[in-house]
Amino acid sequence: MRHLRLAKTSALLASLALACGANPRGAPDPSSDKVQAYGYEIKNVYPHDRAAFTQGLIFKDGVLWESTGQYGSSSLRKVELKTGKVIKLISVPREYFAEGMTVFRGKVFQLTWQEHKAFTYSPDDFAKTGEFNYAGEGWGLTHDDDSLIMSDGRNTLRFLDPETFAVRRAVSVFENGEPLNELNELEYVKGEIFANVWQTDRIVRVDPKTGRLTGTVDLSGLLPTADRDADTDVLNGIAYDDEGDRLFVTGKNWSKLFEIRFVKK
Repeated sequence: MRHLRLAKTSALLASLALACGANPRGAPDPSSDKVQAYGYEIKNVYPHDRAAFTQGLIFKDGVLWESTGQYGSSSLRKVELKTGKVIKLISVPREYFAEGMTVFRGKVFQLTWQEHKAFTYSPDDFAKTGEFNYAGEGWGLTHDDDSLIMSDGRNTLRFLDPETFAVRRAVSVFENGEPLNELNELEYVKGEIFANVWQTDRIVRVDPKTGRLTGTVDLSGLLPTADRDADTDVLNGIAYDDEGDRLFVTGKNWSKLFEIRFVKK
């Protein structure tokens, strides 16, 4: 339900600042350089489970891997791209609201929203293999060659040790001199971090070394009006196919998943 997700804003504003080395408000704006604007071209359209409240999405080993949210219906799943068929699924305990997910160094990592806990699973059978605790909320999750990269609803991206979840460093993302908050689902693509901006039809491209905004992508109109119903929620979910150089996006309770290409404006 949407009202559960809307509680994020008040929760993050009430939380204490985390001591993770992020640039404070008022720091020099790392996005002051010209930011490239993009539109999009649709390459292919695939079916997507309309009941999936998409929180995390990746493409690996020829299939989509997806983390879905909501208390009582959160899950971890593998999905066949062309048909949208769920080929493997486990339910997350009802007391957890699942969030971002990635696969790194032989483990599946899955965040939870307000429970300050991440789960790890075996990629083969989704058997649970461990847990980690962290401060603040859990939103999006991806990785580079060395670290997990996590968003928490603020403009901060934290780089975490994949063995201990300790914060190695953090960067802050600004736009027009203001913190760009509500960075949500993440994907690491060719040395950049792509991030959904919650409650918008935007993806932003971020330099992981500096937090500088390098691009902003307008995906307005991607899901046609005819494919929306009362449960259709916001754009969320970015997956990149390294081998095929393909980019996929979807949204919470969307009936379609799109392969797209960014087009400069």
